[in-house]
Amino acid sequence: MNNARGMYLYRRDGAYIPRIAAVHDLCGYGKCSLGVAIPVLSAAGCDVCPLPTSLFSAHTRFPVFHMHDTTDMLTPYLDAWAAEGIELDAIYSGFLGAAEQVGAIKRLYREHPQALRIVDPVMGDGGKQYPTYTDELCAAMGELVDGADILTPNLTEASILTGIPYQGQDVDEAYVHTVIDALVDQGAKCVVLKGIVHEGEAIIRNYVAGSDLEFEEISGELLPFMLHGTGDLFASSLLAAIMAGKPLHDAVAFASSFVCDAMRITCKQPDYEVRGVSFESLLGDVAALLG
Repeated sequence: MNNARGMYLYRRDGAYIPRIAAVHDLCGYGKCSLGVAIPVLSAAGCDVCPLPTSLFSAHTRFPVFHMHDTTDMLTPYLDAWAAEGIELDAIYSGFLGAAEQVGAIKRLYREHPQALRIVDPVMGDGGKQYPTYTDELCAAMGELVDGADILTPNLTEASILTGIPYQGQDVDEAYVHTVIDALVDQGAKCVVLKGIVHEGEAIIRNYVAGSDLEFEEISGELLPFMLHGTGDLFASSLLAAIMAGKPLHDAVAFASSFVCDAMRITCKQPDYEVRGVSFESLLGDVAALLG
């Protein structure tokens, strides 16, 4: 089995700028999804090609928001990409607006079979599905597990994908093994299970394992508050480090630290509880990955 410290999922080739299809929603207010993925991956020297799955006035933690479903435009959008001969090095998917959108991601997989597949199965948190998610959409999201080079669920999303009952954030390693093994059995090549927190500790644990990868814990500092968009920031900064040529262990450790640093900055901003995670002044840390 491989160790995450020696596992490289992407080798950077000189001055070449890799292209990434970012299949996420776009929020007008409250930083998350494409509002996070585009700047973070761009700072890592990547060409980000957005495929918007829905448009939101603000993220779903606001009591009032407007959502526009973009499902109908995805086929002609991808037809145009195909006509232009677009080449992709990675396909990174997150929040989806409808179950039918999984077909667009599968199409990208067929048309770009060599592209790295990163699936952040954004469906819920704290044991609850997000308000725009239906059982049908969650089931469709599960179809993306098979073949995912990197799958980054939190405990809620892992429960939805596997059917294993959610037991809160304070779970033991036996539970973590059971969940990750189930996801690997469903076809995930590498799982990064996020957000395990033991009561009374100021540590947040992420676990990494896969079909050909040793089980490993990579922990970081736990701050005493929660913010919207940290999951998107974690997955985006993890992928940024991977596309910069870092091994998986270092990428997970970087993402954990980067999110924590951004949260410290965010809590100094007005209305920080809802505005989204503030990472802009830290983008130099992402760019430094290329050094």
